[in-house]
Amino acid sequence: MSDDHPHTRQLLVARPRGFCAGVERAIATVEHLLDVVEGPLYVRKEIVHNRAVVDDFVRRGVIFVEELDEVPDGRTVIFSAHGVSPEVRDEAVRRGLRVVDATCPLVTKVHRQVARNVAQGRHILLIGHEGHDEVVGTMGEARGNITLITSEADATGLAIPANAEPYYVTQTTLSVDETEGIIAELKRQRPGIAGPQHSDICYATQNRQDAVKALVAAGIERLLVVGSPNSSNSMRLCEVARKAGVPADLVGGLADLPHAQLSGTAKVGLTAGASAPEYLVEEIVADFLVKGWESRDYVVMKEDIKFDLPAELHGQPRS
Repeated sequence: MSDDHPHTRQLLVARPRGFCAGVERAIATVEHLLDVVEGPLYVRKEIVHNRAVVDDFVRRGVIFVEELDEVPDGRTVIFSAHGVSPEVRDEAVRRGLRVVDATCPLVTKVHRQVARNVAQGRHILLIGHEGHDEVVGTMGEARGNITLITSEADATGLAIPANAEPYYVTQTTLSVDETEGIIAELKRQRPGIAGPQHSDICYATQNRQDAVKALVAAGIERLLVVGSPNSSNSMRLCEVARKAGVPADLVGGLADLPHAQLSGTAKVGLTAGASAPEYLVEEIVADFLVKGWESRDYVVMKEDIKFDLPAELHGQPRS
């Protein structure tokens, strides 16, 4: 990174950024059980979609598995923040596994909406990204009575029986703007289509996207988003900036900084996806300060939402 820019260069660090309440809850769940569980602790899928978080837990002995058949009988397994299908839950019961469910309460809300509306005979339209862990789990609630909508084109070409009453839900970590376009097209295709009273998009996803828009309005020339490629909400933050004409880079941490692209830049924005730990942001800020940049938090709003630990842990003492 060159230090020859004639004026003080600014790093605007978005707030809110980083961990949301659901991620904090999931990580705290693993931390708690590391203290109290004898023997190996298993987690189905990545507890949250961040490589640094997962690697840290692996170093501390947590075993991450793709499916429950990799967990020995009688062991403790944590379900990740992204949720699981009823089929997975049933398998855990059959196997006699001790389950601690770290599904984000906002994802659980979507699951309940799907199950309730399927029971009422409706056909579910799920707006989301194919293959994402959250989407896979949500689709499992509908027993096949569900259609995945990934784009406005999918909504335009919608083919469900004319007598079927559709109900739409969304993956919680999508781009607000993108989702609005798809919902508008669904309503054009099926006037009167039912959906949630309030948006399914997580408050933290919305807030972090709004913060990126505020950074763009403040004149940043480039955006750095701390996050992992499989983090949907982190990828959406990049998209929000790019849609506004600002180049954006997804970085896993300090080693991924695009130094060459930053050499002629006077004002850079920095944020982090909802599953990215704060220490990664702090390392990047420190690097910019060493290189002569001025850094300041750019506060758009404050968050104070907290979720209780999973019910399975209530009243359980730490060892």
